[in-house]
This record gives sequence, C-alpha cells and structure tokens, in this order.
Amino acid sequence: MSASDLGWFTHDRFGLFIHWGLYSLAARHEWVMSRERIPVEEYEKYADVFEPDLYDPREWAAQAKDAGMRYVVITTKHHEGFALWDSKLTDYTVVRRTPWGRDLIRSFVDAVREAGLKVGFYHSLLDWHHPDFTIDGFHPRRDDPDAREQNAHRDMARYRAYLHGQVRELLTGYGRIDYLFYDFSYAGDDHHAVWGPKGADDWGSEELLRLTRELQPGIIVNDRLNIPGDFVTPEQYQPAKPMERDGERVPWEACQTLNGSWGYDRDNHDDKSVELLVRMLVDGVSKDGNLLLNVGPTGRGAFDPRAEAALAGIGEWMRLHSRSIYGAGASTFAPPSDVRYTQRGDRLYVHVFAWPFGHLHLPGLAGKVRYAQLLHDASEIRRREIDPRLEAYTVGLGGMPPGTLTLELPVQRPDVAVPVIELFLEDDAAAREDGGLPRAPLPARP
Repeated sequence: MSASDLGWFTHDRFGLFIHWGLYSLAARHEWVMSRERIPVEEYEKYADVFEPDLYDPREWAAQAKDAGMRYVVITTKHHEGFALWDSKLTDYTVVRRTPWGRDLIRSFVDAVREAGLKVGFYHSLLDWHHPDFTIDGFHPRRDDPDAREQNAHRDMARYRAYLHGQVRELLTGYGRIDYLFYDFSYAGDDHHAVWGPKGADDWGSEELLRLTRELQPGIIVNDRLNIPGDFVTPEQYQPAKPMERDGERVPWEACQTLNGSWGYDRDNHDDKSVELLVRMLVDGVSKDGNLLLNVGPTGRGAFDPRAEAALAGIGEWMRLHSRSIYGAGASTFAPPSDVRYTQRGDRLYVHVFAWPFGHLHLPGLAGKVRYAQLLHDASEIRRREIDPRLEAYTVGLGGMPPGTLTLELPVQRPDVAVPVIELFLEDDAAAREDGGLPRAPLPARP
C-alpha cells in the first residue's frame, strides 16, 4: 500500500466508533454473552425483541460531523455473531431474525456518505454464535465440563469460509468502503493468557487481507489479523510517544470509550469529561496519532444524552480549534511540562493543559516565532526573550535558559476545554522543523 492511501487518515485525525448490536439490549457491556456465560439459545432472545425504532443514521452522521469527526466506523458484527446487514450466509441477522427486518448497514453507509464523511466497518473475527467456532478461553462455553470435547464437533475450516464469505458480502454490497477494523487476534498475546488462543492461521489472515484489498482497492486495514496492517491500534490507553514497529514510526489510532464500555452500558456512569476527551485527542495528534472515539447507541438506536453532550462539547472545541488537529502532527520542538505541541507547516500549536500564572516559557523557540495569538479568538499574545544573564529582582523576571521564548498570558484562563496558542514560525524555522515541506493550507471547516 502506498503512503498516499493513508493521506486522508493521517490528515483527518478524528473518527467516531459505533458499537451496536444485541448486547445493546442487555445494556451491561458488549461482552455480556462471554462475561455471564450465556448460552446461544438464551442469548437469542435479544434478537426476538430487537426493534430500533429511534435509529436515524443521518442524525448519527450529523452529530459526528458537528463533533469535528471525519470518519465513522460501525460494528457490522461483534463477537456475539449477530449481523447488522442482510447476510445470505446465516439467518442470525437483523433482517431475518428481528421484528425490525431491515438492513441497518445500508442506511448507515448512505447517511455517512451523504454527510461527506469516510465510511468504516468493524468486523469481528470471533463468533460465539457459530457452531463451528471452536471454544476457547474467551468463549461463553469455556467453563463447561466438556468444553474441549465439544470442539471435536466444530470445524474452524468451515468457520473460516463463513468469515471470508461475510467479508466478501460487506465489501461488495455497499460501494466504496474506506476503512476496515478487524477484531481481534489473541495468539501470542502477552496481555491475555487464555487457552486455545486464535491468530493468523485460524482466520486465514493472509488470504483474508488479500481478499480485502482486491475487493476494495485503497482501503486501509488495521493490525489485528495477527499480521502487519496499515496502522496500529492501541486500545483504552494513550501511548507515551509516537508508535514504532522495528524502530520505524508507524501510523496509529487510539480507540477509546466514553466510559470504559464499548456497547451501551446503562448503569455505567464513569464518563470522561469533555476536557479529558479533548486532551486525549490533542495528546494523540502531538504523537502523530489519531483518535477513534466510541459511542454505544441504545437498543432503540439512539445516542444516550450523556454521549450527545460529550460529542457536542468536543464539537464546540473543534469549531474553534480544528486547525490545530486537521493536517497536524508531531513537532520536533520540545514542549514544557503540561503542554502538547502539534504542528502544521509554519504553524506551531501550543495546547496548554495546565494554565500558568502570567507567563509560559517555551524552550528553543527564541528568534523562531514571528507572531503569537490565542487560537479561539485570534487575540494577540505578546512575547519576550529575556536575557539569560538577568537575575530575578522584585517585579523583574529572571533570565531564562538561552533560546527560551516567553509568552505573556492573561490571568484568566480562556473558557475553552483546552486553550491553544497559535505560533506563526519564521520561514526558516518552519522549514527546519518540518523537513522543508510547503506550508499547509488552512483546513476546511468541519
């Protein structure tokens, strides 16, 4: 895959993840079938009553766009095995098994495309419903006394054919698909020691990735097939630095939740604040990464009020600050503590996580900045370079280390989730820091 195929991904930086399925009715985590060891025949009751009458994918797309997101990724099938499209390979689908009886993926794709956003699919490699998917340490039947004996009647080769067949349906029935998130492999995983782990051989990963690219040229694919993909996917944590493979930087995307659960979890109120979510987005971009932020719709197909409020809050910040995100990435300038830098051409963005009193001292930037302003209102920030030989005296600041640029800040912190100062770099400084790349144009409004 050429680097240009990832151009939109590394430019847009921010996407919406949507986890939706039968587990949304249980409303107690998307792994409820596994956590509670629910048998297939008992779990199927959710299909009998799944009727998402509030589902409006245009509203979903509008909320994503208003939040400043540029792509939307939906679960076509999660580990529970239930298909949100009209799969011809099983009756366990929204079309054939539920009172709703309509393809949810079709209207989703149409709405996201109509909104001008990129379309992404999530597809689980696991399937706890399929009779040939062998029982392992994650499977709901793992604690059955005869669990291993049950595997004698299961055939992963048949399941593999089913898996590949469903992927073929998804990648041929809905027009262009920009992004595919496979989930997940656990062979050789140091973090999840389970019996019977599955990986590339179980999924037929080489063949599956080849099929994916043949059906959707230009699609980008994650790294969870147990073979290298186009980008890596840290989950529920923020990397400490730009991510690498074999010593080389790689594109990456942190997938994060609003409250620790991917699916709708009614009684979970461990919500992240808007400020924290914005800081996570900024932190990722400052390390050349993306953020894929998840919402789990209710069983009726609506975003719950807390999720809507979070998206609206992020959207208000993005409305004023998106040019520090779109097309931006890591800078080689070193920020002080409690600050994150992103850079786009000759613009260096100073994201201030902890607002100081009076002054902000930026090492290595003396003589390299021609103008400074608060980004949210374009109000000028005065700047100084204090002679390192000066000693502090009464109302006079002492000298800073050589090369330090001092910004004079208002006492009152700007009333935004994360204040941002936009620095206009001198042409030679910008060229040195970005490898001589031309200045990037201002991004289009979200």
